[in-house]
Amino acid sequence: MSRQASVERNTNETKIKVAVNLDGTGKANLNSSIPFLDHMLDQIARHGLIDLDIHCDGDNHIDDHHSAEDVGITLGQAFAKAVGDKKGITRYGHSYVPLDEALSRVVIDFSGRPGLEFNCEFTRASIGQFDVDLFFEFFQGFVNHALVTLHIDNLKGRNAHHQAETIFKAFGRALRMALTLDERQGSVIPSTKGVL
Repeated sequence: MSRQASVERNTNETKIKVAVNLDGTGKANLNSSIPFLDHMLDQIARHGLIDLDIHCDGDNHIDDHHSAEDVGITLGQAFAKAVGDKKGITRYGHSYVPLDEALSRVVIDFSGRPGLEFNCEFTRASIGQFDVDLFFEFFQGFVNHALVTLHIDNLKGRNAHHQAETIFKAFGRALRMALTLDERQGSVIPSTKGVL
């Protein structure tokens, strides 16, 4: 079973191409037009063992909002397409990740229902040139289109870079757990409803 997908999304604000391989090795080819977001997307690939190819031409002359949100949307669409009917997946995933003084917890459910709980009090308004408010927009776009329930909690941290990095590393590892095929599950959809 091939769990790969490619999606293109073109608007007046962004032109985006995303390709994912859920059973990859963590390779990433990233050009979101936002360097710090690329650094975070690399964490998803590396820690999720998901191959990512993302290219975005966005209206960054205005600001990074549209690019960050639309990359999240398009990545979510690619995940939904790649995961297919969800037969045999573990479905739930969770991870705690520390980085020095920072600690984050991410829990995900490939439920078919979009929902985001994002709890992070960043200690700065920006990391380099990146506006930390855009992390929420990225994840909101992702959950709305991947159709997942996602809980993100930064439990502690003083350094905003560390806070963000623990979130994305934990997200990658939670994805990896949730998307792992469960041999005991076989080709059964992991829900008493029979559909997700």
